[in-house]
Amino acid sequence: MALTTLDQNTALVVIDLQRGIVAAPTEPHPSADVVARSAELADAFRSHGLPVVLVRVSFAPDGADAPQGRTEAAGRGAQQPPQGWDVIVDELAGHPEDITVTKRNWGAFHGTDLDVQLRRRGITQIVLTGVATSIGVESTARAAHEHGYHVTLATDAMTDLNAEAHRNSIERIFPRLGESGTTAEIGELLAKSRMA
Repeated sequence: MALTTLDQNTALVVIDLQRGIVAAPTEPHPSADVVARSAELADAFRSHGLPVVLVRVSFAPDGADAPQGRTEAAGRGAQQPPQGWDVIVDELAGHPEDITVTKRNWGAFHGTDLDVQLRRRGITQIVLTGVATSIGVESTARAAHEHGYHVTLATDAMTDLNAEAHRNSIERIFPRLGESGTTAEIGELLAKSRMA
């Protein structure tokens, strides 16, 4: 669905733009572009007094709080991530008014206080950006939709480890969960909605 409106109480939710994740090769957008566009949106949301939520994934050093289910894909295993891999990138960090949520699953709702943080601020809509489109962003979008939030997806401010997975989310999944638009379109709509 094309982008039509932003609620008066909308929050920006940025998924996994942290050092260890943005260092991975991404498609179709370079992670540096996703970081820059997300930072642009974050600045716009802050300037209008709207919440910015920075979501990061992290685990205990021993991995005891990491998902343990059986999968065919190789897991984290015994290899420890490098020091600082879970630190939010500099372009988004350093704003004390931002909300930081730490998750231990793909999606940002399960096992976190994200829903409480949003509801206590009267948020009815979220705009999503981040990495990876088909994993953290899509999982969060699905849960947000299930929780009754209006969902908007900034399609040029997200990317994946696989271009086909990104395209599948954008073309097949997201139209069923909410509205999509570019960073510029969302910024323009945000400015108009705040002037109304």
